[in-house]
Amino acid sequence: MDENLTEYLSSNKTIIQVVLRDYLQKLDIPTQLKESMLYSVEGRGKRLRPILALASYEAYSKDVVTKVYSSAVALEMIHTYSLIHDDLPALDNDDYRRGELTNHKVFDEATAILAGDALLTYSFEIISNDPLLKDNQKVELIKRLSHSSGPSGMVGGQLLDLRAENNPITLEELENVHALKTGELVNFAIFAGAFLGNATKEQLSHLKQFAYYLGLIFQVQDDILDVTGDPKKVGRPVGSDVENEKSTFPKILGLEGAIQKKSEYVNIAEEALRKADAQDSQLMALTHHFSQRDH
Repeated sequence: MDENLTEYLSSNKTIIQVVLRDYLQKLDIPTQLKESMLYSVEGRGKRLRPILALASYEAYSKDVVTKVYSSAVALEMIHTYSLIHDDLPALDNDDYRRGELTNHKVFDEATAILAGDALLTYSFEIISNDPLLKDNQKVELIKRLSHSSGPSGMVGGQLLDLRAENNPITLEELENVHALKTGELVNFAIFAGAFLGNATKEQLSHLKQFAYYLGLIFQVQDDILDVTGDPKKVGRPVGSDVENEKSTFPKILGLEGAIQKKSEYVNIAEEALRKADAQDSQLMALTHHFSQRDH
């Protein structure tokens, strides 16, 4: 990985982690609930979604990036809540997440459910209370985030993903699953940053296409790593998708076909970035990172 991108990811990850902790530490709530929320928020996450929001803002604005912090943190909290709930026995029934015990194994199922609920709802409160945002910006961001994380976005994609287990689906159907399950939160990250950075409607339109394919790039690489990855780097046993009979890009296209499809997605995403006048931004470097990451 390029040294500049490594430093960019590292420094912004640290910033996001500090801001996340600050928002949670100031809550006057039951101790066990706060500890459960902090446990998952402070896990080994890469903070790629909030970093995308920061990068998108920087592509269109020279102002300080603090205006994006509330949206970036809210997004990461929603992502974290979804992971807590995904790991529960009723869904994926996982004991480990990124090499650490899952939330319900450290605390209990009831506390894990409530911690997820708390992160979801607190995320909208954070945006609504941000003094750096105008009222119309708050409304637009909350509207977009609720759409991306709700029944027409991530939650709907999760259900489609569950239905696809043990059932053969087409490539088009698989793309739709991940456009909702993964892509919608990526879409919010890109939109939030560019919107607050005053990107034009035309630029936002091209960025929407970019975000769609970036979400697919992320998922294809995730599927590839389940076949070829190093378990120590990935943070989970490889081959779990096959064992759980999940529909994946390698399962439908074969490993080489999945790699080729990823390359096609990268080309489309890069072209969309050029049309959005963001070809010289960190978004381009992050696209390459998403497609080549090893964990």
